[in-house]
Amino acid sequence: MTTTTATPASLPPAAAPASPSPSALRGRPVRDALLLAWRTYVHHLRVPSLIVFPLVTPLVFLLLFRYVLGGSIVIPGVRYVDFLVPGIVVQSITFGATQTGVGLAGDVNQGIADRFRALPISRSAVAAGRVLVDTGRNLFLVVVVLVAGLVIGFRPDTDPARLALAVGLATGFAFAFGWVSAFIGLKVRHAEAVHDAGFVWVIPLTFASSALVAVDSMPAGIRPLAEANPVTSVTDAVRALLLGDPAAGAVLESLLWIAGLLAAFVPLAVRAYQRR
Repeated sequence: MTTTTATPASLPPAAAPASPSPSALRGRPVRDALLLAWRTYVHHLRVPSLIVFPLVTPLVFLLLFRYVLGGSIVIPGVRYVDFLVPGIVVQSITFGATQTGVGLAGDVNQGIADRFRALPISRSAVAAGRVLVDTGRNLFLVVVVLVAGLVIGFRPDTDPARLALAVGLATGFAFAFGWVSAFIGLKVRHAEAVHDAGFVWVIPLTFASSALVAVDSMPAGIRPLAEANPVTSVTDAVRALLLGDPAAGAVLESLLWIAGLLAAFVPLAVRAYQRR
């Protein structure tokens, strides 16, 4: 009896792996970002303090300036509470955006980012997923501040379309600032240092702006910086939309700021993640 042994030449050639379609390649960063956003969202649900405490700070500022400091601040032509609430909206999302950098730095320190780097996922997904979840939290924060403002006397003069545009503009600004914070978190890497660094750039931006006081009331040396501040642009746009004032110019300027921040810091944050 003879035995026939198949030689390598007689074996059928192995099928070459199929190349992913261009549409799959385009959709992969979005899919990966959503998956990592879901991971961060579940983590937030398991640690409610990550949601609760960011809501407390803007409410403290709102009550402080409404009932303690607001009596000494006079804004010509508008009640201070109506001037204040849109400013607190923008200030709160600016402070809230700093948590993106803190969270990413925590992932780096715990080695979670290294595990993500070993996975076949888009390099932008880690930062994008975190920014998306924090932007959703900031959207909720905007709604909470507006509702609290109504309770303490805020009376907007707007319609549903302008209200939606104001909320959308504030949320878009939170998304753009989240990428700024992501870049800082991935460069600094240590969560405690990122938290402290956040105050270094957020406090001057929010207080040297039109969020809490009129720019015209500031000293001459600070006024040009406040006028060129993106927080001022977005605050003026949100305030105009909520109070029924002309808003086209301020909205356009705010959109330009948002687009510029995204164009600058999205690639910077992704590159910082790749090089860490």
